[in-house]
Amino acid sequence: MLRHQETRTLLVIMCLITVCVTVLGAFVSFHAMVLVFISCVLLIGSAVFFTSWRYRDIEKLSNYLRQISAGDYTLDVRDNRESELSILKNNIYKVTSMLSEQSALLQKDKSKLTDAISDISHQLKTPLTSMMVMTDLLSDDELPTAKRNEFTHNLRIQIERIEWLVSSLLKLSKIDAGTVQFKKDRVKVEKLIQKALEPVLIPMDIKDQSISIKGEDNVAFTGDLNWTVEAIINILKNCVEHTPENGEITISFSENTLYTEIIITDSGKGIAKQDRPYIFKRFYKGKNANADSIGIGLAIAYSIIKSQNGDIEVQSKEGEGTRFLIKFYKQVI
Repeated sequence: MLRHQETRTLLVIMCLITVCVTVLGAFVSFHAMVLVFISCVLLIGSAVFFTSWRYRDIEKLSNYLRQISAGDYTLDVRDNRESELSILKNNIYKVTSMLSEQSALLQKDKSKLTDAISDISHQLKTPLTSMMVMTDLLSDDELPTAKRNEFTHNLRIQIERIEWLVSSLLKLSKIDAGTVQFKKDRVKVEKLIQKALEPVLIPMDIKDQSISIKGEDNVAFTGDLNWTVEAIINILKNCVEHTPENGEITISFSENTLYTEIIITDSGKGIAKQDRPYIFKRFYKGKNANADSIGIGLAIAYSIIKSQNGDIEVQSKEGEGTRFLIKFYKQVI
């Protein structure tokens, strides 16, 4: 306590006051002098005691802050008494709680990043290994022309797969980081569906699949057309891949006072019960997934829809097809 300049200055001033009032008391009477001296000593003692008590509390807070800086957020210094020091303790506790939450979030993000890097490495390993093998085979001058063309075609497929994977991961990382600025335009669902169908019309034609669209022209929602098209494309691709030849895909949409709903239904093989809770998890592949599936398309669709005040759920039974229900709410729920 005496290390602090303000404390030493206060004690010196109080001692000087004691001397002065004691001398003045002596001019009155001896008893007055003694009474004044004892009163001053008691006041000085009380001041020293309470100052010492307050500095002990401050020292405890200093130790507490040192522990916080070392990463220990378990201590609780909250104080329900009415004083400035108690308010300081409570404010420090609030800041500590915020730091603890931020530390937990950072740790969670670090874990997610580690898992993402592991998943990306795993996804890239297979096509890269295949490309290395085919490159070695292509270096053989005696390789037949038919095989050379086959390997070249396979290389192109693997490169396109890697390009799509990297592009998808970049989109996901932007959404996760919150750097994507989603527009808030009035989007007509009919236009949205037409744009989303364009990339899948050829695969549907190859498999002789039919498409049925039901909905009124004026159905709309507030969102970003291009990003939502991306989400719907990924859902439609999933439906096309899992629907057999001569199958049917149905799209219906409607609007009410609470939300705009889009329902996409296929007549495919459905999703196994144990896979349904995880189909929107990135890199997850169910037991009915295609061999070439990466498991990222539905994760992109989920992130885009959720980022626009929307919701998506799946209803499915094995052998009876799958239904995706998408809702864009008009108010924040």
